[in-house]
Amino acid sequence: MTVIAGRYRLLDVLAEGATGTVWRALDETDGHEVALKEFRTPDGLPADEAPLLFARRERAARAAARISHPSAVRTLGVATEDGRPWVVTELVRGLTLAETLEAAGPLSPREAARVGAEVLGALRAAREAGVAHRGVGPGHVLLANDGRIVVTGFGTAPEDAPGPEGDLRALGELLKAAVGAPPSGGPVRRTPADDVRDALGALVEGLLHPDAERPLTADHVERELRRVAAGGTRVARAEPYATDGAGRTSTDGGAGNGRRARDGDEEDGERRAGAGGKASTPEAGATSSRRTGAPRRGPVLVAGLLGALLIAGALTYHLVVDDEGPDTGPGPGGATSTAPAGPGATDGVGGGSVTPRS
Repeated sequence: MTVIAGRYRLLDVLAEGATGTVWRALDETDGHEVALKEFRTPDGLPADEAPLLFARRERAARAAARISHPSAVRTLGVATEDGRPWVVTELVRGLTLAETLEAAGPLSPREAARVGAEVLGALRAAREAGVAHRGVGPGHVLLANDGRIVVTGFGTAPEDAPGPEGDLRALGELLKAAVGAPPSGGPVRRTPADDVRDALGALVEGLLHPDAERPLTADHVERELRRVAAGGTRVARAEPYATDGAGRTSTDGGAGNGRRARDGDEEDGERRAGAGGKASTPEAGATSSRRTGAPRRGPVLVAGLLGALLIAGALTYHLVVDDEGPDTGPGPGGATSTAPAGPGATDGVGGGSVTPRS
């Protein structure tokens, strides 16, 4: 078997790409297996330009070693053999997203959102380290056997790599491929999974067709992806660009959007907590709290109204007696007055005195 740089013994091919071949290799200095990326020159490249290309790729690979994120493949170093750089990375055991989709079909919306959030986290960490990805796709995302989501392909980007907006658009394409087209037909009654799918679909639409007045930012997208991955069905809109007093541009990282995010969390939480699966809102909750804390005036007003009616009935009775003479017994039909006989009389219900209230 071939040994590279006197240290890495090539075992078998893991993947073939446009820029080279990825090998599984044994590091004979410590006995650990690693992944080794062999670069190849593009067809038609003049021989005198190959060293310049290899130098650029070696610089990019060494820069990729600065990326620190659990979802970014760890670059361990660069080995050189016959003037050609070989990039050494950790060996991640698992399938690529492309292989998973081909074998098992689309991911669930929640799983797709989890994958997207981890991928975006890795891309953001790479940007902070000064490293750009040439365009993440299903073949660059590994679903590791230990549950990790790992992005590969760092350190091979061309000089004209896409900017942060390109990362977001590539993420939108990745999510679209991961979740597939929504199922046609099926039951008329919606399920919670349908709501999650719609929430993710709205986010993907914003990534692929951004609103110029409310452009999405990586911070906003990652936060909303994690909300959907947790089962949330509401995706907050991005804040419009605004400038503060110093003229700096702020987006959804400001305090206003922080309030929006907290409001969204509270709303999702209350929807999940609603009795019988019915949605409740913060406004409804606030109204309920006010009603609970307010004194219960309804029974008092009813009691006062009944007392007033009884007094009116008593007055009318006495007026009739005064006009027609003393009462000698029950009236027609055996009816008798239910008005209180005088001070201290009871209402015949609870045994307590009735004090009319206005």
